[in-house]
Amino acid sequence: MSTSPSSVPAAASDGTRPGAPGGLPGSAAAPEVLQVAGLRVAYGGNNALDLERLSLRQGEVLGVVGANGAGKSTLVNAIAGWSRGTPRVSGTVRLDGVDVSALPAHRRARAGLLLVPEGKLVFGQMSVDENLTVPGDVHDAPGRHVYDREEVFELFPRLRERRGHLGSQLSGGERQMLGIGRALMLGPRVLMLDEPSIGLAPRLVSAVLETMRTLAGKGLTILLVEQNVRAAIEVVDRLVLLERGRVIVEGTASEMRDDPRIAEAYLGGGHG
Repeated sequence: MSTSPSSVPAAASDGTRPGAPGGLPGSAAAPEVLQVAGLRVAYGGNNALDLERLSLRQGEVLGVVGANGAGKSTLVNAIAGWSRGTPRVSGTVRLDGVDVSALPAHRRARAGLLLVPEGKLVFGQMSVDENLTVPGDVHDAPGRHVYDREEVFELFPRLRERRGHLGSQLSGGERQMLGIGRALMLGPRVLMLDEPSIGLAPRLVSAVLETMRTLAGKGLTILLVEQNVRAAIEVVDRLVLLERGRVIVEGTASEMRDDPRIAEAYLGGGHG
């Protein structure tokens, strides 16, 4: 555990996670896919985010946690190239070593930097089947897999049961699954999720987050923004705590589980 981003290992102390054996996706030997440096976001005279450095390796799940207003959504929105209002944004975002900082959001998405916003990315007046239609101009590329409808159904069997229902008729958990499925059909290199568990029953929270671990085991890099620290810490490789737009502490999941700042504020007491 460390307050210095560059000193934090990219995997657990033994170099592995479930579904991510050492030297393969998620391990310290995996290549860096996303690199963020000097990312700052300001609205008027108020600094919303001041991030020195953040990086993710192939097949890694990084969790970003913090209270409301900590800057979590600002972070993923800035990486994706999207924002509410007209903030001043500076810094560098690199995807597989290529600087995408100057690209608008839609071009970053086409490059493989996909964000699933909180409760969105679903067409309410289209059926589940219609929502899960692969765009004709999206194809597999090195490091990217374009999921088809059947593969999404394998990940989320509930969607198969609801395939004829409109998006507006789905529960919150089902809409979240459908939004993730739609993003997977665009062949993400990095999948970012903003509060995927919000408003979901505990059973569905576990199902959604465990699916993220499955995807990471297949090599997908995932940046997970969550307030549900108790659930997130079970599936992430590393955890970052944000407060007022700054990284307060970060480390492996096992280290952060025992950190008093996490245990007391988010896990209901000390550990160890």
